[in-house]
Amino acid sequence: MTSKVTYLGDLRTKSIHIQSGSEIISDAPLDNNGKGEAFSPTDTVANALASCMFTIMGIKARDLNVDLTGSTAEVTKIMNAEPRRIGAIEVVFELKSNADEKSKTILERAAMTCPVFLSLSSEIEKNVTFNWE
Repeated sequence: MTSKVTYLGDLRTKSIHIQSGSEIISDAPLDNNGKGEAFSPTDTVANALASCMFTIMGIKARDLNVDLTGSTAEVTKIMNAEPRRIGAIEVVFELKSNADEKSKTILERAAMTCPVFLSLSSEIEKNVTFNWE
């Protein structure tokens, strides 16, 4: 088992990661009858994309002796109305690194092979921008 999700009522859930005990609270968003006081389930999907891309880049960066510490990603989720689903996810990376051009290319390509990217439906538009400082 990976996690256990408990419905807390009022459109809120609590998820517990079995291995670590880490918790995530989710709320329905304001535009879908919720309070919007926490990540919505679709927010976590969009966020997982950037997190996964960073993880794969981090593994490759370690192999290349490149430090990505302090880099950030801004994530924007765009919902479609009918049917209600994620229509697009935009990820803008601001990468702080001393990587050379070859390493940057390797890292960008690695990011695009992360399991979340490859698992998301091809119907979800994925717009990814890499800005290197």
